Amino acid sequence: MKTLRCLLACTFAIAFTACQNIAPSSGDALGNRPGPSGFTTVVIDAGHGGKDSGARSRSTGAMEKTYALDIAQRVASELRGRFRVVMVRDSDRFVPLDDRVRIASRSGNAVLVSIHLNSGPRRLCGPETFYWRVDSYSLARRLHSSLETAVPGSSNSRGLTRRRLRLTRNPTLPCVLVECGYLSNATEAHRLTHSTYRTTLAHAIASAISTTAQCGDAGIGPLPKPLYAPLSKGSDHRE
Repeated sequence: MKTLRCLLACTFAIAFTACQNIAPSSGDALGNRPGPSGFTTVVIDAGHGGKDSGARSRSTGAMEKTYALDIAQRVASELRGRFRVVMVRDSDRFVPLDDRVRIASRSGNAVLVSIHLNSGPRRLCGPETFYWRVDSYSLARRLHSSLETAVPGSSNSRGLTRRRLRLTRNPTLPCVLVECGYLSNATEAHRLTHSTYRTTLAHAIASAISTTAQCGDAGIGPLPKPLYAPLSKGSDHRE
């Protein structure tokens, strides 16, 4: 039954793409195709690093780059044995965004998940998930839903957002950026100091990736319409 549902979902998504009159080569380049299933490689990008600390908590002093790497390593530990795992960085080092895109795009039969921590008004908490490509939507939906289940008070977040970023628009593979919580929220920042909580976040991410590999677009519903836009650049907006 699961196989049948997956086949039906893929058939729908292919038909949807055809209805948009997208040429196959153009559609593939822009990710205007069904979401991935059966992929064997997961590229995990721990945000920031080295000279780029990312957000910093006023409550705990913790830096985004530290927690992003910690959660990324926990995700990798859960996925190894089921997937080939590529870590964009596995230590506290700076990797330019365009280099992250190139590293991810070299991997075949793969998806990219970039892991971050957020900052904003102190009232905000919970996960925020970014995608751009059509073929990234199902993975983004599952990641966001899984994180919402794992994060207390997640209803006060900005939710699932379609945004053109270098790590959601520029890679040549399905790619999603997840913000696991707000370092600017005192309650959430203190929660992140506990390794058991970071393990819970990592498990939520790994579970969503595994489910997407098994089911692709099945159970997600209609895919979003393709949006055409140039590659993202550093001058576009803050990333």
